Amino acid sequence: MTTPTTTHAIGSREDWLSARLALLGAEKELTRRSDELARQRQELPWVRVEKDYVFDTDHGPASLKDLFGGRSQLIVYHFMYAPSWTEGCPSCSSIADGFDGIRIHVQNHDVAFTAVSRASLAQLQAYEQRMGWTFPWASSSGSDFNADFGVSFTERQLATGQATYNFRPVDAPTDGLDPASDAYVDAAESPGMSAFVQEDGDVFHTYSAYSRGVDALWGMYQWLDRAPKGRNDGKGMWFRRHDEYPSA
Repeated sequence: MTTPTTTHAIGSREDWLSARLALLGAEKELTRRSDELARQRQELPWVRVEKDYVFDTDHGPASLKDLFGGRSQLIVYHFMYAPSWTEGCPSCSSIADGFDGIRIHVQNHDVAFTAVSRASLAQLQAYEQRMGWTFPWASSSGSDFNADFGVSFTERQLATGQATYNFRPVDAPTDGLDPASDAYVDAAESPGMSAFVQEDGDVFHTYSAYSRGVDALWGMYQWLDRAPKGRNDGKGMWFRRHDEYPSA
């Protein structure tokens, strides 16, 4: 028998089964905890959305209420794509590769889904065609939607310490920023998701998550977490837009 060169623990099938059963107990506990967290999310108080946002969509100008498409619930993915960029964020693009698959299912469960970005509708349409996506994608250009939901920031917010991301102050360089300017800083775009509900003609904000809070929506990582070497994050940002891999 060849002596293995790996530094990883090697054991018998019995060793593996014993360790796997111990891990199963931890996984079951995590599942129960996840179910409890989902319940707590659904019990958060609802906040009425008072502002009239207008989005550019494939079907013309749309209000936030229009994005529901007649459904009672709406999930928005805050896709990082600033007006000055020539393409969407690679991380958001990786997450978005799974949107078309889930959209048909959630829409048939009374939940509308859309991505929203500050880039123009023409930019979104061109990039969507390049990526081969068909999910709804609205431009919030000209509205305060991204700023109000904590994923885009103005020079004034950053320079004066008023910007918050993931419910914490944003720690970012302020050199060269004008504390009187309401111009957005494209380099400060950030990802996230927000959920809304419509009831009796009113729209309410129910939930938002940012940073690692959207990890569970990243289908690629859920599979890699179960691969032998996991995410292998020591490689840095190894992933690319799906048409940029050598085999694409």
